[in-house]
Amino acid sequence: MILEEVVTDVSVRLRPVVEDDLAMFRRFAVEPGLIGLDWSGFRDAQAPARQFAIDGFLGDDDGRLMVDVGDEHGAAGYVSWRPGTLGPAKHWEIGIALLPAWRGRGIGWRAQAMLCDYLFTHTPVQRIQAGTHPENVAEQKALEKAGFQLEGVIRSCEFRAGQWRDGYLYSRLRDDVSRESPR
Repeated sequence: MILEEVVTDVSVRLRPVVEDDLAMFRRFAVEPGLIGLDWSGFRDAQAPARQFAIDGFLGDDDGRLMVDVGDEHGAAGYVSWRPGTLGPAKHWEIGIALLPAWRGRGIGWRAQAMLCDYLFTHTPVQRIQAGTHPENVAEQKALEKAGFQLEGVIRSCEFRAGQWRDGYLYSRLRDDVSRESPR
């Protein structure tokens, strides 16, 4: 399944990870700052290849899809999901990582909205949530455009750059719609 939408001069689509994409994952693991505020130190650059060999990043309980921006441009980054629980109910926690050249172009909110549509279509969860940093105003706006609502501040939830930091928690429910349609 490939989900696709045209944004200005590029077409945004989500597609499964292929072996050629592993170079991008290795870069995110070893290039400080490439992943933006989520940099938390060097990681095992071979871990993505091992995970790809196991399930192609499409496991039963988590996954990644590439954010592709057309044949001539290739992948701009990826979206991911993993399970969480609140009480007895399972939900998805999603994330996105875009290469710096593709940030601020309206690709991120569209990719996140498309991922929500995909997860609501293919899984029975009622809730999808995403966290972000208080200083990441662009991601806050992207999440709101993708239909997420701010639920609140999660105090001291992340250790980054030598100190504990707060985060913002957003959610989207199955019946919520994107503020702007990604299609």
